[in-house]
Amino acid sequence: MAPVRQRDPSVERTEEYEEFMKKLEEYHQKRGTQLEREPKVGPRHLDLLRLYKRVVEEGGYDKVSDTKNNKLAWRKITSEFFPWSNAVTTQAFIVKSAYYKNLAAYEITHIHKKEPPPKEILEDLTAKGGDLLNRTVENYFPRMNRETENLINGKDAYDSDTEQKTPGNDKMDIDEPTSAGRMTRALRHAPPQRVLFQPDVSSSRQGRQSTTGVNSPAPTSVNGIYSGSGTSMTTIANYEPRQQVPSAVKPVVTPGNNLNYYKDKASRMLAAKRLGRPIAPRGMMLPGTGFTGPNIYIRAQLALQSSIVEEQAYALHHLVKISHERGDKYRFDGFPGLAEALIDKGLQVASLFWDIKLRISYDDVENHEEPHVLNGVQGTRNLLQNIQNFPLRDTYDDIQTEEFAAEMGRINEAGLVLRNMVMMEENAQYLSRLPVIRDFITVALNLPPRTATIELKHQALEIAEQLTKYFVLGATDPLYQSLLNQLYCDDRGAIITALRALGRISMNLEVNNRLENVPDKLLQRIHDWLLIDDEELRNGCLDFLYQFTASVDNVELLLRSVHIDSLINQLVRLLLHNAPTTETKERSRAVTKGGPSPETAPKLSIAIIEQFLEYSEPERSQQWLRTCFEDDPSGEITQIALWQAYNDCFKHALETRPNISPLMPAKDFITNVSTTFPGATAQVLNTGTTHKYTIRGIRPRAIPVDLRGRPYIRCDWHVEPLTGRACGEFAKSPAEMWDHIVLAHLQIPRNEHGRFDPSAPGPPDRRYTCNWGGCGRFSALGEESPHHVAAHIKTHLPDSTPLAAHRLKHNRTASPTTDLRNPYGLNNAKVWMNTQTDERNDAAGLPLASVLVLRNIARQMAKLESEDGGWVARTFGTVKEQLYFVMAHNLSLREYITSLTRAIAAAGG
Repeated sequence: MAPVRQRDPSVERTEEYEEFMKKLEEYHQKRGTQLEREPKVGPRHLDLLRLYKRVVEEGGYDKVSDTKNNKLAWRKITSEFFPWSNAVTTQAFIVKSAYYKNLAAYEITHIHKKEPPPKEILEDLTAKGGDLLNRTVENYFPRMNRETENLINGKDAYDSDTEQKTPGNDKMDIDEPTSAGRMTRALRHAPPQRVLFQPDVSSSRQGRQSTTGVNSPAPTSVNGIYSGSGTSMTTIANYEPRQQVPSAVKPVVTPGNNLNYYKDKASRMLAAKRLGRPIAPRGMMLPGTGFTGPNIYIRAQLALQSSIVEEQAYALHHLVKISHERGDKYRFDGFPGLAEALIDKGLQVASLFWDIKLRISYDDVENHEEPHVLNGVQGTRNLLQNIQNFPLRDTYDDIQTEEFAAEMGRINEAGLVLRNMVMMEENAQYLSRLPVIRDFITVALNLPPRTATIELKHQALEIAEQLTKYFVLGATDPLYQSLLNQLYCDDRGAIITALRALGRISMNLEVNNRLENVPDKLLQRIHDWLLIDDEELRNGCLDFLYQFTASVDNVELLLRSVHIDSLINQLVRLLLHNAPTTETKERSRAVTKGGPSPETAPKLSIAIIEQFLEYSEPERSQQWLRTCFEDDPSGEITQIALWQAYNDCFKHALETRPNISPLMPAKDFITNVSTTFPGATAQVLNTGTTHKYTIRGIRPRAIPVDLRGRPYIRCDWHVEPLTGRACGEFAKSPAEMWDHIVLAHLQIPRNEHGRFDPSAPGPPDRRYTCNWGGCGRFSALGEESPHHVAAHIKTHLPDSTPLAAHRLKHNRTASPTTDLRNPYGLNNAKVWMNTQTDERNDAAGLPLASVLVLRNIARQMAKLESEDGGWVARTFGTVKEQLYFVMAHNLSLREYITSLTRAIAAAGG
């Protein structure tokens, strides 16, 4: 037997395909038409990207649809997409229609660069028309039916003057011998009356010669239409009536004409009687001889409700597929008893691990105190106590019987069907009204810790996640206690799903979810989980805390159970989770205050120069030029000065490190300037006696920038206090600038480990002071301890953390060369750190959940009393500055932070 050929996938969903479909969908939304993403042609789907490329390769829709020059173009393209099809002609029109509806207008816009026709004369019509590039509203008129065209022309809807006669209509016309034509074409004539020939039987037989002399009776004239002409009389005289055809009669089988039939019938009945087979009456079909039976939905339900193992396996196999693919067609309310049968099958798992057989009772009179009886009307309240007393079977994960594995597989399938079906809201509402579903989830979550039970536990947790929003669970409810116990396990998936289920309790009801009696140990675990860099786990914890902190008693318990300051700080840090930093304006060149632009290249620190030495020429010179110079159409610098600045920058490094590749020659360096700055040009100016070689189009930067365009930090240490001349060296970070000041200006030596030790006492005759921008912090005599001076110098340096950007006001100086309100070289640039939003442009994700939890805590803390003062002032006082920063720079959370700060202020914080 030949192997079955595997069918290739219909659509290749590559990155190019997804990007094309996104653009195509946006195009149809703007045009006001409907896009069919994957049109179906027979059993397969059509790849629109591949079809678009193929048609464009042939010249476009109009060229492919040109029947005069290329009749079979669409068939050829269709055969390439569906090579094994037996209906190419039909599928070719489907492919053409799919291109016409989805891609024709897109092709006209993007390939031919024209405005496509309106959708009223393109997408709203069939694909029979062509010449789309020349189709307009003025020259294209859709084909109308004959009645509509007559009405437009002012004629009767059924006027036949405009109709062309067909051969069939010619045959229906009646030749009238005495008239030149029909009297009217609008009315239909009555058929002519004919008089049948009646021979004269009174006379004797005539001879042959006298036969022609016999006259037949003349026909009666009707309305003057017929006359007694010779031709008409001969036609009527020769008329003969049609002979009657005998009707076909089916013979009836009787013993007289077919005795053998009755003999064979008697033999068959006798044989069936001996074999015990039923004899069907005449006209009745026996089971299995033509009955189609119920559909698969009813068949699966009845098989599941039976006690036959093979039938249940058949039903569960098909229910898994149906619930996954056609869950919207298979609802619990349309098949009564289906949900109960699935739950009953899932509860059979208890017999595999405990020596007990659970049974559901829907009788209020029956005693439900027996441990194996579940109350199907109100739910089993003492189910957890009963489970703890169930006798445990000896089951092991490494040794299982075939019957155990098969039964566990069927139970898992029943749980999977329930899980799939509750994903639809109608099924979730229906199942939430069955109290026995809580018992099933409780039993599944309290199964012994075995490998075989993991799948069913996860299915039960996902069912609980969809149903708890319709439940009211008290502190002693078995399901509530079972969900809390899942937080003690080490399974990440089980913990996250349990947190979501607990956070959704009573979410769709008017009853408040109090989440009572949560152990202190669990609250501490949730606090610790917030510190883990796991967004999904953090979301689950915040969902739980949002519901938990809605109660004053719970917040009071939270204050006793966890370190509240640590929790508040972590929630504040999450307010800027994954917040990208953006600016409303690009970084502009730093403006020098009180003087012209610099004439020489800025002085770079040794660390920056060491970074350039890692590059080889010409990349080294290009990076140095981008760091120290910028485009300026009016700027100008001499070639000698530029080359000298480049050599002076790397002269000391090249002398101390001979293994570094040498600098490029001057000629190549000048040529490389134009390569780095396309607007820069080398010029030769004739001054009369000499020639001046310059480069026009660039100028030195006041503040150099790194390879990513970020400005470096300038050293404003006054090396000559009397004249105010500053050091002017640039460093790439505050830490590097501090090292430069300590080493070059304070001259504090390094220890044996290569580190500075400002705490060590200096020489007895040495005094230290701060000369940063004319700082007057210390007296003229200075300080003996370099530790105080070095610690003070850090206050002049900018803080690199985002939350401390507003603290730059401390970095004030009297230097005339630096704008200390803008140490990074930003002119009127507003920095935004907006977090993620949803489709309605509202805040979402971890930042939103964090601010909601903080607001709950602040509101509930205000209702508590403390001997040392208010809880709000003590807890939120240290983070108010960070909250204001988030409110100023995060537009997504601005309204929520505002409500939080109002709650803090209302509580006296």
